[in-house]
Order: sequence, then structure tokens, then C-alpha cells
Amino acid sequence: MAKKPLEHTPKTEPEKAVLDAAIVEQQKITDHEIREFPLSVIVDKFQSGLEEDKAELYIPDYQREFVWSDYQKSRFIESLLLNLPIPYIFVADIGEGENEGRLEIVDGSQRVRTLHQFINNKLTLSNLERLTSANGFKYSDFSPPRKMRFDRKTIRMIELTDKCDEETRREIFDRLNTGGIELNTMEQRQGSNDGPFLEFINHLAANATFQDICPIGNVRRRRAEYSELVLRYFAYSECYLDFKKSVKAFLTNYLKGKNESFATVDTGRLESEFNAMCNFVAQNFPGGFRKTPTANTVPRIRFEAIAVGTTLALREQPALNPPSVEEWIGSIDFITHTRSDASNSRPKVKSRIEYVRDKLLGNNPQPINELDEEEDNDGEVN
Repeated sequence: MAKKPLEHTPKTEPEKAVLDAAIVEQQKITDHEIREFPLSVIVDKFQSGLEEDKAELYIPDYQREFVWSDYQKSRFIESLLLNLPIPYIFVADIGEGENEGRLEIVDGSQRVRTLHQFINNKLTLSNLERLTSANGFKYSDFSPPRKMRFDRKTIRMIELTDKCDEETRREIFDRLNTGGIELNTMEQRQGSNDGPFLEFINHLAANATFQDICPIGNVRRRRAEYSELVLRYFAYSECYLDFKKSVKAFLTNYLKGKNESFATVDTGRLESEFNAMCNFVAQNFPGGFRKTPTANTVPRIRFEAIAVGTTLALREQPALNPPSVEEWIGSIDFITHTRSDASNSRPKVKSRIEYVRDKLLGNNPQPINELDEEEDNDGEVN
């Protein structure tokens, strides 16, 4: 039976005035300026300070799962070479906190990453249908005049002012990419993969010590981020050596398997390990999982490396009394393992988890694995 349409009530002048005032107020949040930068400048803003995770232009945590194929990257470079229209890049001036003054990429991270890879000779153009003579070319293969012309091509940016808070930035990202706010992956799992192990995860996500050492902000909290982190902790601490390249599939398959075999899951052991990890981090890591003592959020990759690496170390030495973590937690090596654009390729997942494990045990970690670009691009960025 069809529902009757809602009856429309004519609006009063005061109601119209309230709406107009609300629109003006909300527009203030998204005040912006339009800027235009050469490609070489955009790449420099992204890569200068990248190793220390202090680059002016950076990718936020909420949009690292979106990864282009080599074909998409090649098509983008082809569009630039042919002077085809390029969508604006949206960035936001961060008004406070550890990233104050930096530019967060709200929309356009794959375009910026592609430019960075191409100009650094880590992308070979392929499968181009219009500019077929460019197939097989890297940036270094261009003639000097062509490289100069490419470098000074420009892309426009819409820079949101420092009044744009995290919730607004996430909403803009969702609207630009989906036409409206969709459920994130963990929110989808809460509906489609509900079961006893998910209930167990949600129970641990409310752990007071965990939330104290791992602040995430109200926006991420409302969107099931604590449950997402706990799921990642268990999946990687039990199966990180089996990880391939799709984080979403890896986590979902792990959750499904645990739901189905829950009768045989030793939840007592898992909860004990989780609590031991939280207590150890609280006692031995200044600021817990935070990058700085005053940080109000924790990147997923940093959480995974510390949490899982800690558990692996405690499995070997339950009464572990580690060397001071302050000697390495701010080192270039650790920052390189966990910086904002770090890949989730299998070697890098293994490397950053075992780096923390080895440091806590007083062992020398394996050198950072310099992967070739093809292997590295197999990993999602998240």
C-alpha cells in the first residue's frame, strides 16, 4: 500500500528567516579561497617533509582506502598532457592541533599521489588509447622541454579556511565521492556481519584504558572507529603473516570466520591479551598511541604497529621490561613505517609490526624494506 504524501504546510516568515540564518551560518564553515599551483609545486608540498610526516600537503586517515590502478593513474597523466579539464583539488587549512597550518587533502589524494609517483619515476604510463606513443614512458623519458612544460602545468585548489572542522571535512569528502554520506566499512559490518564475535569486539571497544590511550575524536567515535581498531588488532595479531593486499577483505573474512566458529574461540585469552597490551602501552608509551602528548586523534597505521607489535613482544616475554621507547618512537625509521601515506602492502605491514616487536624486545629490527614500486602499489593505503 502506497504511503500518502506528506501534506505541505505553508511556511511562516519567521520560519523562513530561521532557515536563511542557518544557511548563512553553515556557509561560514565552508568559506574558501581558490588557488592555482604548478604541478611541481604541488608535488613539492606533498613530498617535502614526507619522511617525517610533516609535509605541508597530507592525506588524512579517513580517505586512504581509495587507491587508483596504474591504468587510472596513466589516464590522469594523459589528461594533463592533453590539457583536458581536471577537477579541482579540495584542501583544508587545519586550524589547530598537531597539524595546525598544514593542508589536509579533502578530495584529490589519488591525483596528488599519482603526480608524486610520476615525477619521481615510479609510474610507467600504460594502456593509453589516445596518446599511444606515451605508453612505456616514465617522466625521465620525456624530453627536457616536455618535462619543463609538464612541471608548470597548473591545477586549481579550493582551500577551505581554518574554520572547517573535522566533521565538516569528512562530510565534504563523502558528498564529493558518493553524493551523500554512506556507511563506512565498519558500519556496514555492524549490519551485515553481526554475530557473537562482533559483540565481543564491541564490548572491548568500550574499554576505558583503551579509549584513554587512543583518542579518536567524536566524529570517528560515532562511526564505529573503536570497534574498527579492535577488529584490526585481533586480525593482525593473529593473522598478519597471512595478509595479502585488501584490508577490507582481510578484516571482513576474519570477522566472518570468527563469528562462524565462535564456539571454539578462546575469548578469555583474547581479552587477556588485549587488556595486557593496553596496560603495557599505558605504562610504557608516553601519550599512549598518540603521536604527541597533546594529539587528539590516532592514525590507524600507528595504532596497528604499536598494538600488534606489543602483543607479539608480550607473547615472547610476558613480564617484559623494555628499553625506553622514547629512544625510537620519534625516530625517522618508525615515522617512515607509520607515516600518513604508508602502504598496506604485505611486506610493509609485516615490517612495521615486527619493528615495534623487536624494539621492545631489545633486538635490532630488519632494515626497512625498499620495495619496488609495482609491489608497493599492490597495497591499499589506509
